[in-house]
Amino acid sequence: MDSPGSVTANDWNALLPAEASPFMRHEYLAALHGSGSATPATGWTPRFLTLWRGDELHAACPLYLKGHSYGEYVFDWAWANAYAQHGLEYYPKALVAVPFTPVPGPRLLARDDAARAALVRALVALCRDEKLSSLHLLFANDADVQACSEAGLMLRHTVQFHWTNTAGWRRFDEFLASLAQEKRKKIRQERRKVADAGVTFRWSRGVDIAAADWDFFYRCYDRTYREHGNAPYLERDFFRRMASELPSSWLLFVAEHGGEPIASSLIALGDSVAYGRYWGALKRVDCLHFEACYYQPLQWCIENGFTRFEGGAQGEHKMARALMPVKTTSAHWLAHPAFADAVERFLEREGQGIENYLDHLAERNPFRDPSASPPPARSSPG
Repeated sequence: MDSPGSVTANDWNALLPAEASPFMRHEYLAALHGSGSATPATGWTPRFLTLWRGDELHAACPLYLKGHSYGEYVFDWAWANAYAQHGLEYYPKALVAVPFTPVPGPRLLARDDAARAALVRALVALCRDEKLSSLHLLFANDADVQACSEAGLMLRHTVQFHWTNTAGWRRFDEFLASLAQEKRKKIRQERRKVADAGVTFRWSRGVDIAAADWDFFYRCYDRTYREHGNAPYLERDFFRRMASELPSSWLLFVAEHGGEPIASSLIALGDSVAYGRYWGALKRVDCLHFEACYYQPLQWCIENGFTRFEGGAQGEHKMARALMPVKTTSAHWLAHPAFADAVERFLEREGQGIENYLDHLAERNPFRDPSASPPPARSSPG
């Protein structure tokens, strides 16, 4: 399929497990394409793969042919360079992922394990038939990892940082009381700096997010990317589509100073999980990023019964805000036997490094009673 529109939203969404994030919903993927954010022109050529039994959709995945490795968050530039040094073409490659979205979850949507296994076999067969260098499945859940491992794909691990309300905190102060004194003091100091600067926050959710607030958010989002020398991945029309087609999945925080908006952060929502996604500011205020992207969302999660907050890719500084390390997994297949052997040996060494890194992070536990806090997770949730 050359777009998610080739299958109906009902058929696609019926394959989603109950705990799936909004990012694998048909509406989200269709908006990426319909808005011009993820298209062949931006390096994402859709080849969505579907398996049918008669008129019933039994398995599907968002498959792309990629001419680069931008917007993926699992870095394989070194692999591409090694191919180039040996006069081999690494691109185009096949990618099963949600564009620009490093959130763990299901990637191989299937009615059962047999259909999921058949989907993996079909992916590898497609790559062989089209003589593609490789197949990469990013930020997979446990069911996908098992299917890929059984099919002989190599596994690669990275680390993210997620907050979990394991103690059933009902107020932000209860959560703070669980932290070591040093961490508790630092958070209070950072929040006080923002408050003393005269900054206040308001939030709105779903259909209550006004069009003017969406416009202001995009100004912030666009400026943040351009300040770092890049154009934003997502077009303004993508967020218009989200506001009209998937409104209940979004929570917006707006920071104001003197009655004027100066910054915003946009959070995606699942059933009981919040996902930190985008932020930007038009005015610099000390510690404003921490308040907008961590403390306001965590306080909202506690007060509204959300049990997990995923902070996005990388960033061990998040541990100081009680976001704990979680191991995420991707799966990889390389057509060239010698390169596959070399990458497999590299992944073994890298994997041991990840385990050592998790052990190191465990020694920096921010909680007052580390034995009562969530340990570093060795597999991704969802």
